[in-house]
Amino acid sequence: MYKKKAKLVFKHNSFEIIEEGDYVLCAISGQKISLNELNYWNVDLQEAYYSPKEVNERYKNLKK
Repeated sequence: MYKKKAKLVFKHNSFEIIEEGDYVLCAISGQKISLNELNYWNVDLQEAYYSPKEVNERYKNLKK
């Protein structure tokens, strides 16, 4: 299922595929995220997140 890591540019409400692939890695957990299931990212940090749990963890760390 996961064959090649994609390179993306995250934009508000969308992302641009720079290099074709099947997945990206979660910036917090390192889990592979299928591009079809990618719903969470940070435009400013250019990071992808697996779920709201990882988004919350990153947000807490930024506030420190």
